[in-house]
Amino acid sequence: MKRLDTDILVIGGGATGTGIAWDAALRGFKVILVEKRDLTHGTTGRYHGLLHSGGRYVVKDPGSAVECITENRILRKTHAHCIEDTSGFFVVTPEDEGEYPDLFKAACEKCGVPCAEIPVAEALRREPLLNQRISRVFEVPDGAADSFLSTHATAQAAQRVGAQTLVYHEVIALLLEGGDGNRRVAGAQVRNVTTGEEMAIHASMTVNATGAWAGQLAKMAGIRVDVIPGKGTLVAMNHRVVNTVINRCKKPADGDIIVPIHTVAVIGTTDERVTNPEDLRIEPWEVYLMLSEGEKLVPSISKARVVRTWAGVRPLYQEHYSGSSRDATRAFTLLRHNNRDGVQSFLTMTGGKWTTFRLMAEKAVDAACEQIGVRQPCVTAETVVPGIEQGHYWLGHRLHEVEDLKLQGELVCECELVTRTMVENAVRRNPLVTLDDLRRDVRLGMGPCQGGFCTYRACGILHELGSKQQADARPPLQVSARDATWEVAYLQSPAHNNGAAAAAPSPLSNQAITVEDANLLLRDFLQERWKGLTPILWAQQLKQERLDELIYLSLLNADHLPDGDRQGPLSTFWRFDTTPNEKTERDHA
Repeated sequence: MKRLDTDILVIGGGATGTGIAWDAALRGFKVILVEKRDLTHGTTGRYHGLLHSGGRYVVKDPGSAVECITENRILRKTHAHCIEDTSGFFVVTPEDEGEYPDLFKAACEKCGVPCAEIPVAEALRREPLLNQRISRVFEVPDGAADSFLSTHATAQAAQRVGAQTLVYHEVIALLLEGGDGNRRVAGAQVRNVTTGEEMAIHASMTVNATGAWAGQLAKMAGIRVDVIPGKGTLVAMNHRVVNTVINRCKKPADGDIIVPIHTVAVIGTTDERVTNPEDLRIEPWEVYLMLSEGEKLVPSISKARVVRTWAGVRPLYQEHYSGSSRDATRAFTLLRHNNRDGVQSFLTMTGGKWTTFRLMAEKAVDAACEQIGVRQPCVTAETVVPGIEQGHYWLGHRLHEVEDLKLQGELVCECELVTRTMVENAVRRNPLVTLDDLRRDVRLGMGPCQGGFCTYRACGILHELGSKQQADARPPLQVSARDATWEVAYLQSPAHNNGAAAAAPSPLSNQAITVEDANLLLRDFLQERWKGLTPILWAQQLKQERLDELIYLSLLNADHLPDGDRQGPLSTFWRFDTTPNEKTERDHA
């Protein structure tokens, strides 16, 4: 079995895990990060995209509010191009009147969250679709964050200072040494899920950053960690009904926020305690609740086109807590297993929010330094990731670049304005195992048609790239994440991907892709997209899916295309049954 040695092994490729890898590498440690799927496949890639000002926590959880506003200011500098400066409103609807608005304003001042009460008329001028019956509006520095781009940018920054990132590498066992009272975690045995290759990674310190899966990983070391998995369901509307983050000015509850992110507006969220972090089941009552609550902020929003639903699971943690996930703390927790459980060289970081991922990483690496016996200060608050020279994200930059350079004929995805060269460069510069990885890189298939027109085009491009390599007698496709260059700073810019695709080598550029590979990529991506559509099949989106069905099943016979009976990493995901049924659906009338 192959063996790797490192100072710090990070398990988990979400915002926190990549943040820890970046922080540790900047402090001079040799670092390896492993993730069982693609980066952000878990909770990081499944939230609404809010950059918290802290406003949502000022009354209930002021400590978290202070952390949020502090990190908000830092991330606007270190990850500027991943953030849209939307601002945020807390609005008082007729259902929310009472003492809370005054408590909110006083708590903002106490926590240091900038908050200004603005005239209702001014708010309605800026957001004309808002409920005309709102009585008060408070403005705070909320924003929208691209968690896909920011996590990949952090991974690129980590790699630049020596960290190694292994995606699609699943931990199958922790390496344990010593006996009772002297036990330590010495690394992990991992398996490449695309090739089956196994390797042992020996580490001086192992950090568990697996979020909602933290309890499952800790169990491999004989440690009990009771994560509180809180499932949140979100609903994406077809366009930006608002351009400002809109919150209800009341105690946080279901369906009380609308976040404009890229080309859509997201209503969120529910909060249901589940037993399995893989349980992403979306039930009809959740969709109805999101739309009915959304109506209180933007009347008639439920009559607009719903483009998709999805769910993520919050990795909440509160020692000895047994209540609902809605009332559990949103603060993060660092578990030092040497003190807590008598197991050396093992840390767990869980809880928290995307906005505080950098701080969570700092605290985790501080603890690692302490146990390893090294003193190195954290510098991530003053270090920028690649790409920040582009400034804050602004809606319309892709359209501007496409029209300015007349790239209309190069479009592969008309919904999200993805050009052919953007696809080719994403393939050449990043690990790619499924088309879902491409979606996270360039937003392929995230628009109204949900992959109806771009999926077969992307598969054709990949097949063409692979066939070209096959003609050069290169080996068959065995997609691997290792040795990828991780260049993500400009992947989402049509202008910076104009002209010939990058010549840099990549996992795909020196391997061939067969017809069966292409068919598997197509089938898995269509099924993954379909999974988020079944709960909202009515009106315009139903018409769209009927058209997509005619294209792929009636015209292309996609369900009978030969795939060599292969299964991809995405196959197990979409095959997981999330269909609501009488055993799981509860009465929420």
